[in-house]
Amino acid sequence: MSDSASTCSSKAVPPPEAVVANPVKRNKQTPQEIIDEFWSNRLTNFAAATTVIPANNYTDIVARKNKKIETKTTQASYEDAVAMCRAKVDKIVKECRRINIKFRDQHFPLEADLKLGVRDCLQTLSNIKDDDGYGNDLRPESVKRVGEIFDNPCFYIDGPTANDVRQGRDGDCWLMSALCTLSNKKGLIEKLCVAHDEAVGVYGFVFHRDGEWISEIVDDFLCLIKPDYDEGFFDRILFDDVERVNSDEAYRKVYQSNSSALYFAQCAHPQETWLPLLEKCYAKAHGDYACIEGGFGGEGIEDLTGGVTSELWTTDILDKDHFWNEELLKVNEEFLFGCSTGIWGNGWGERKGIYELHAYSIQKAVEIDGQRLLRLKNPWGKGEWNGAWSDGSKEWTPEWLTKLDHRFGDDGDFWISYKDLLRKYQAFERTRLFGPEWRVCQTWTTLTVPWTLDYQDTYFEFSISKSGPVVVVLAQLDDRYFRGLEGQYAFSLSFRIHKAGHEDYLVRSQTPLRMTRSVNVELELEAGEYEVRVKVDATRDEELLPIDEVIKKNAKERREKLIRIGLAYDLAHSKGKIVETDEEKAAKEAHEKKIKEKSRGELKKKILDERDESHYLATKRYQKDLKHHLRKKEKHQAKLAEKKARKAKAKAEKAAAKATESEEHKDSEQTQETTEKTETATDEQTKVATESEQTATTEEVPLIPESNPDEGVVNTEEAAKEKTEDAEVEKVAAEEEAPEEKNKDGEEEGEEEEEEEEDDGDDISSVGALSDLSEREMEIIITANEPPAPTETPETPEEDPDEFEKDPWNAVAVVGLRVYHKVTDEDNDEEPVKLKVIRPIHYDDDDDADKAEGTDSKTKGLDVDDSAKDATLEGDAKDKKKSILGDGRKPAAS
Repeated sequence: MSDSASTCSSKAVPPPEAVVANPVKRNKQTPQEIIDEFWSNRLTNFAAATTVIPANNYTDIVARKNKKIETKTTQASYEDAVAMCRAKVDKIVKECRRINIKFRDQHFPLEADLKLGVRDCLQTLSNIKDDDGYGNDLRPESVKRVGEIFDNPCFYIDGPTANDVRQGRDGDCWLMSALCTLSNKKGLIEKLCVAHDEAVGVYGFVFHRDGEWISEIVDDFLCLIKPDYDEGFFDRILFDDVERVNSDEAYRKVYQSNSSALYFAQCAHPQETWLPLLEKCYAKAHGDYACIEGGFGGEGIEDLTGGVTSELWTTDILDKDHFWNEELLKVNEEFLFGCSTGIWGNGWGERKGIYELHAYSIQKAVEIDGQRLLRLKNPWGKGEWNGAWSDGSKEWTPEWLTKLDHRFGDDGDFWISYKDLLRKYQAFERTRLFGPEWRVCQTWTTLTVPWTLDYQDTYFEFSISKSGPVVVVLAQLDDRYFRGLEGQYAFSLSFRIHKAGHEDYLVRSQTPLRMTRSVNVELELEAGEYEVRVKVDATRDEELLPIDEVIKKNAKERREKLIRIGLAYDLAHSKGKIVETDEEKAAKEAHEKKIKEKSRGELKKKILDERDESHYLATKRYQKDLKHHLRKKEKHQAKLAEKKARKAKAKAEKAAAKATESEEHKDSEQTQETTEKTETATDEQTKVATESEQTATTEEVPLIPESNPDEGVVNTEEAAKEKTEDAEVEKVAAEEEAPEEKNKDGEEEGEEEEEEEEDDGDDISSVGALSDLSEREMEIIITANEPPAPTETPETPEEDPDEFEKDPWNAVAVVGLRVYHKVTDEDNDEEPVKLKVIRPIHYDDDDDADKAEGTDSKTKGLDVDDSAKDATLEGDAKDKKKSILGDGRKPAAS
């Protein structure tokens, strides 16, 4: 039953309609074409943003300054900045005293910024979608001047020391650590604050940025933790629970007086002011307080000393004894050191009192009685190592306390052994200091960073006149002072130093893992010329907004902030503005001239070829038409001859018939004429006889007869009558022959016209020889046919762009090279270092370009530890070995 039901059911259901599958669209491109199209859409040919502020003329000034490359002492830039800073302070002091007001910084108005809720001094420009920017958690409650906060303010009390440093509520432990490190070498911190007037409330500091010193000015307003008594409603209610004689003044003394009331950094001494003012000035120099959150102590030391910092990993130290003897024991002399741990951690924990992701400064290194010990400083002013040699540990004896001059206490100052230092700390930041015996030369340029990672075609070249120690630094712009406008790309730098023209390199920088602002190498170099090959690796962060989106987001509500940070961005990037050298300009002009001549030559050739081709085609067409005309004419002449023959034959037959007919007609006419003449003569004789008779009867007949006039008339009438009769006869004959003659005449006229038409060859224009064009004619034709200049406007794609076409790869970095060279007193007047940027000139001839490409390839090869190195080497085994080791160099003994 079920089967039958199933069968019936299946019969009842109509058959399904045929489903027509959609035809699969096959891509007509080859796989290689698809790949090439993908990269062409992903990689852009348009430059990245280099200016933010419209019509910014200040960038040209900076570009002109950086065009001239000079070798100076490391102190020259500092002295210039100090002079500018003091001049600014003197100007402000005179201005304020003239009008009897204290200085109020209009470019960093801390009080108005907080009271009005603007927060430009606290928060960065937002470069994250749906985010207000870094610094939103910074919440000071009030702002007061130094004189209102401190009972007896003093800039320095017993000089700046590491024990003075107390970090505030900003995340700038790296800066505090750097200051602790500087305090161990007398005079370093004092060099930062070069001018101030406490009465007027103006302070001038100098900092090192992008290879040169800058000056900065601030007023004496500082942020406080607690609000003012009149404005702090809840705080006032709580405070007023206790009866006081003067609650307002008591509130100020408890919550708003001296160092402990400060929201940001503070000195340990309640009346000392140098640290909060220096921190404020450093924040202004970088845009706001949020910009100085997070960093590396080594970079902080660079900004405060002008030194060069190297990143050292504990696991990478080859000879730990050498590191101790030659570097750590020279702390506070040639080097300054910082250290940190927990680099690869995800949080801020602590390891036996050592906090992760926190910067510590190395204050001192000693080796006593076989013990290698170091004193470290926590910039928080608390939190110490609790292992061996920590406060209260068993290692301490009265003798050791005396030898190391140490006192117990939770002040962030502690000792640790060298062994534990290497075991507990993962990274060191070593900063080399430069004295007056060092010379420095630097230059900047802009590089387009390709998606593929390789050494740049643009490179640096320097020469030194005397052998000696050299420090080479490759740096990118410090994006901290234009935070928010740094864009989506982060860059990592590396370089190699080659002897000029040598394929093997002398040394290469170590790729940084954290401190990516700069890389450097230190080595001894002989006098000569050297090349520095640069590699820039770019990483894109899609979470960050591109610069144009940041501008759109902040232009309305944060105009003043955008102007200030945008100006800093523009001035920074103008350092790398490419200014054509005389050689590049001459090469470009020669290339453009050559291209123009080549283009005009090609156009001239094209015009002449087209002219020759047109003349050739016209000649062939004329010959063809002429040949056709001649054939047609021959046929016509043959046809005409045949017609003429028929015509002659018909004409002859007609003539014969006409002749016969004419003879017959003539005979009849003669017979008729004879009869008529006979009758006429008889009539005349009769008439004459009658008249004679009449005359004879009336008068006498003369002997000689006279002529009668009437006789002439009669003869004339007779002649006319005869002519009329003859004409009528001819007319009748003509009427009989008229149709035949008419047809004959018509045929003759038609044949004549036809003959004339067939013989007419005017419609065939003759083609003469091709004449030469004059130079003037050729110039006019070429100018009229020159193609228009190409437009820079990108073409609008026919299809909707994909994610790569909408936002292609477009990384541009501004990088600079600094070369430090140590000289003796004898060489002070010389220029020991010469530096320049070598950009590829794409205007050379093909032969020169091939030659230049061959030269560049010598120093642009892959690194020796690159997996593809072997495949790129040319020559036999000896040549390959030479390309790695160089001339006359032997491999290290294994």
